[in-house]
Amino acid sequence: MVGTLGGMTNPPGEGQPPQDPNQNPQQQPQQQPQQQPGYWPQQGPQQPGYWPQQGPQQPYGQAPGYPPQVPMQYAPDHPKATTSLVLGILGVLLCQVLAPFAWSIGKKTLNEIDASNGMVGGRGSAQAGYVLGIVGSVLLIVGVGFVILWLIFAIALIGGSATSSY
Repeated sequence: MVGTLGGMTNPPGEGQPPQDPNQNPQQQPQQQPQQQPGYWPQQGPQQPGYWPQQGPQQPYGQAPGYPPQVPMQYAPDHPKATTSLVLGILGVLLCQVLAPFAWSIGKKTLNEIDASNGMVGGRGSAQAGYVLGIVGSVLLIVGVGFVILWLIFAIALIGGSATSSY
C-alpha cells in the first residue's frame, strides 16, 4: 500500500503529478483532464500519409532532414564494350573464329576504359568479352588440333591401306 508522501496521492507513474505542499490549493494551475496510460496525446489535425511533428509535411518513405533523392548519373558505356561481349558469346557458342577478335577488342576496350579515369563505363561488358574471347580462342585451338590429328590419322589410315592391298 502506498502512503501519502509529500502530498502524493497516486502511485508513481499514474495519474496527476504530485502537488506542491508549499503552494496554496487555490493557486494551483488548472490541470488537464487525466489521460489513459499508453495513449499518445493528440497533436491537432493531421493529414493521413504524413509524418507528425516534422515541420513541413513530408510524405511517407522520405526520411526527414534529407534532400530529395536525385537519380545517379553514370558514365556512358564505351561503344566497343558491347561489341566485345557479343563477339565473345558468339565465339564460345557458335563460331570460335570470332573469339580472337573478341579477345583483342575486349583488351583494347579495357585499356581505354581504365585510361579514362571513370569518364567512360562498360568495364564489366568489356571484361566479360575479353574473358569469353580467351575461352573461345582456347576452344578454337583445341578444335583445330583435333582436326589436324583426325587428318593425320585419316591420311595414315588411307596410306596404310593403299600399301597393304598390293
